[in-house]
Amino acid sequence: MKRHRKTSAVRAAALVVVLSLMSAACGGSDDTDADATLSDSDAPAEAPQVGFVDEGCPTITLATHDSFFVTEGLFATFTEETCIEVEQLAVGDAGQLVSSAILTKDSPTADVLFGIDNTFLQRGVDADLFEGYESPLLSTVDPALQLDTRLTPIDYGDVCVNYWTDALPGAVPTTLDDLIDPANAGQFVTANPESSSPGFAFLLATIARYGDDWEDYWQSLVDNDVAVTAGWNDAYYGEFIAGGGNRSIVTSYASSPPAELLFADPPIDAPPTGVLYDSCFRQIEFAGILAGTEFPDSSRQLIDFMLSTTFQEDIPLNMFVYPANSQAVLPDAFVEFGQLAENPASLSPAEIEANREAWTARWVEIVLG
Repeated sequence: MKRHRKTSAVRAAALVVVLSLMSAACGGSDDTDADATLSDSDAPAEAPQVGFVDEGCPTITLATHDSFFVTEGLFATFTEETCIEVEQLAVGDAGQLVSSAILTKDSPTADVLFGIDNTFLQRGVDADLFEGYESPLLSTVDPALQLDTRLTPIDYGDVCVNYWTDALPGAVPTTLDDLIDPANAGQFVTANPESSSPGFAFLLATIARYGDDWEDYWQSLVDNDVAVTAGWNDAYYGEFIAGGGNRSIVTSYASSPPAELLFADPPIDAPPTGVLYDSCFRQIEFAGILAGTEFPDSSRQLIDFMLSTTFQEDIPLNMFVYPANSQAVLPDAFVEFGQLAENPASLSPAEIEANREAWTARWVEIVLG
């Protein structure tokens, strides 16, 4: 156990970068997210037809959150195929990205936006930020990820509770109720949902699981000495064992174990962390064409490229999320150690947007008040 707690500076720095990117970014299924799907009256009258007019060789701007990262030269491949240049514009976290697009929608600063997720989707849709486009490559994407015809799923992942396997005081936790077991008193650390995307996702997971009883559940967490930090980094590399802390349970990601494995120094054969799959909340990231773009056809081609296996297979080892294209091949570490939740918690984007402020305000009263 001591060997794992004393991580090297090289490994710690690399993994902090990777998993911090994940926490800054993020920010259902058809039957649970029906409210998020456009009604016939709301949908665009007709999706743009496949096929592109000649816009020359423009330079288009891709607005992203700060956590967007791909292999150097990847967009050069797109330029070689289409002659279209791509410039990236990073705009804070997912919430800032959407807010910025709303503020500038009458004179958009980008052509395509990537990084709006299902927790902010409704806000973007309500603001009429996007043109409709249905890529022909959507046939490779699970319908459960397709929440709105104006937005294209690009990647997804699960925010889940993780645990340090050889530091647990008792049995491996298997349900959310195990976090309020006195045997795990003082063991769990999570991030503030007001300031942290994974912290907010975990709050949503508890609301989805417990319904009207979520407040009682959080009071039980408080009574069991839960620790709360401002963000994921402070939790994972402060209070949690991974950074030398004393807590063995933390809110992180289903892909954290592969990251721990890949960045371990010295190398290890298996991750030191496990995942509590009963706690997972699924986050889906989308790309959309901003209404008012001067280059709609070139923007559609970029969306198609982002759904291609060339782009999709670049995603896991750069952003540690999962490609939306089911034909993309996953790295071995993801196949062996990156299992996703079979039944992740979900709430419709409309319900999230309608209740975000009330939920977080009540959480503050219970946990920090």
